[in-house]
Amino acid sequence: MRQPFVLACIATLLAACASTPKAPPVAAPATTTPAVSVPPLKIGLALGGGAAKGFAHIGVIKMLEANGIQPAVVAGTSAGSVVGALYAGGMDAYALQQKAVALDEASIRDVSLFSGGLVKGQKLQDYVNAQLDGRSFARLKKPFAAVATRLEDGQRTVFVRGNVGQAVRASSAIPGVFEAVAIDKYHYVDGGVVSPVPVDAARELGADIVIAVDISTKPTGSADAGSLLGNVNRSIAIMGQKLGAAELARADVVIRPAVNDIGPADFAARNRAILEGERAAQAALPQIRAKIAAMQAQRLAQARAQAEARAAQQREAERKARCAQQSGWLDKWRRDPDCRAN
Repeated sequence: MRQPFVLACIATLLAACASTPKAPPVAAPATTTPAVSVPPLKIGLALGGGAAKGFAHIGVIKMLEANGIQPAVVAGTSAGSVVGALYAGGMDAYALQQKAVALDEASIRDVSLFSGGLVKGQKLQDYVNAQLDGRSFARLKKPFAAVATRLEDGQRTVFVRGNVGQAVRASSAIPGVFEAVAIDKYHYVDGGVVSPVPVDAARELGADIVIAVDISTKPTGSADAGSLLGNVNRSIAIMGQKLGAAELARADVVIRPAVNDIGPADFAARNRAILEGERAAQAALPQIRAKIAAMQAQRLAQARAQAEARAAQQREAERKARCAQQSGWLDKWRRDPDCRAN
C-alpha cells in the first residue's frame, strides 16, 4: 500500500512543477523620436557707408519690418552707423523716416577751417546722443557696433561700448572732410576705409544670418573733379572695393539700393533714397525667406539628431541596467531577447 501512495505523491509533485507558469519577459521600452525645438534665428543688419545715400537704409529697415523680419543686432559703417545707432536705440522704421524728413543738415555739420578737416563732427556726435537720450551702447535696445579705422596703424576698430555718439562720429569721419576723432590715445577716421559694409562686425555680435546693405559708390566712367566731398567719397570707395568685396561675400544676403546717382551731400534726395531702399529690400525678400527657412531646417535637423543620440544613450544605459539584473543562473533561461547576447 505504501508504494502506490508514494508513486501518487511523486506524480502530483511532477504535475505541479509542470504547470508552474514561467515569468513573462520584461518588454524592452519602445523607441520614440524625441520632440525638439530650436530658438529663433538671430538676424543681423550690416549697414554700409555712403554719406547721403545712407537714407536708403531706412527704406530697407521699413520693408523688413513690414514683412515680419526683425533684425536682432545691427552693425554700421559711416552713414550706416548713424542709422544703425538710432535703430538700435529703439526707433522703428517710421520713426527713423520722420527723423530723416525733419533733419536739418546744419544740425549735424559744424565747419572748421583751422583743423585737420573741414567738419569737426561734434554736432553729429551731439545729435546722435540727443536722439538716444545720452544712453551708452550697453543701454540700447539692440546690440550695436560702429566700425571705424584707427589712423595710427589702419586697424579696423569695432566700437561696442562707451559713448555711442562719439563712436558714430569716429565711424563717419571721412578723411580730409571730417577731423579725425581722438578716443583715448588713438585717432579714428571713417570705417569705410577698412570695412565699407560691416558684415564681420554683425557676425561678431552673434548674428546667425547677416543681411548686408551696400550703398557704396560704384565707378561709372565719369567723375566730377570739382566736388571735394564727391572725390573723397569715390576715393574711399575705390580703396575699399576689393576689401569690401571679400567681406560682402561673407554675408548671407546683399541688398543694393539703386542710389549710385545720389551725391554724398544730396540731402534733398533723401525721400528717393528711402524709396530705393524699400524697393531693393522688397526684391530681396524671397532670398531672405529662403535663407531663413534653410538655416532653420538645418538647425532643427541638427537638434533632432542630437536629441536622438542622447535618447539612444539613455536607452542603452537602461538596457544594461536591466540585463545586469537578469544575470543569475536561473534567469539565463528567461532573459529578455536584447540581453541574451551579453
